[in-house]
Amino acid sequence: MPLSKRAAAEFIGTFWLVLGGCGAAVLAAKFPQTGIGFVGVALAFGLTLLTMAFAIGGISGCHINPAVTVGLWAARRFPAKDVIPYIIAQVLGGIVAGGVLYIIASGNSDFSLANGFAANGYGDHSPGHYTLLACAVCEVVMTMMFIFIIAGSLDKRVVAGFAPIPIGLSLTLIHLISIPVTNTSVNPARSTGVAIYVGGWAVAQLWLFWVAPLIGGAIGGAIYNALFSSE
Repeated sequence: MPLSKRAAAEFIGTFWLVLGGCGAAVLAAKFPQTGIGFVGVALAFGLTLLTMAFAIGGISGCHINPAVTVGLWAARRFPAKDVIPYIIAQVLGGIVAGGVLYIIASGNSDFSLANGFAANGYGDHSPGHYTLLACAVCEVVMTMMFIFIIAGSLDKRVVAGFAPIPIGLSLTLIHLISIPVTNTSVNPARSTGVAIYVGGWAVAQLWLFWVAPLIGGAIGGAIYNALFSSE
């Protein structure tokens, strides 16, 4: 498959992840009387990944996350020459999704970017006011385990065709654990896609949600490759 088509699939997949997951957080989490809450948002992120994994997994591998791309490179499952094009496509997909979500959300007179717009943060901007250290550790560890699960699910020894299920469920579980800590990133494209619309503190704190997931992804991929790779 040409790189251009694989990058296009990554753009579309990341667009859907950010629109579906962050859209659930912004539009439905606190909706009067029928709000879906943290559990609903966690499921939304997991379902967007699961559905896209089936839709584009055979085209691009459905990374839709720079940390996954780096993690699979570290696990020797992805060529270095394609890492940057994938990440560019993912970030652009996230930004476009953030723009679409902003247009939809701003159609409500009560909407305000001051409410966070599903941006990730630490300290005063952490949902539970967790420290920078706590948020950094959380993001590194959660991303590490996410990539570890992805690498294991894609292993040749696993029955083919079922990988999207554990991968999607793992993202749901990660959100159930860490939404109170950082609003859950584990994905720099997801964080960037909404932070640039919030501006201010969200952009100032965005560095953490690039550094920590990329480190965690690289560690997770390297650990799986060193200990358990069938290749």
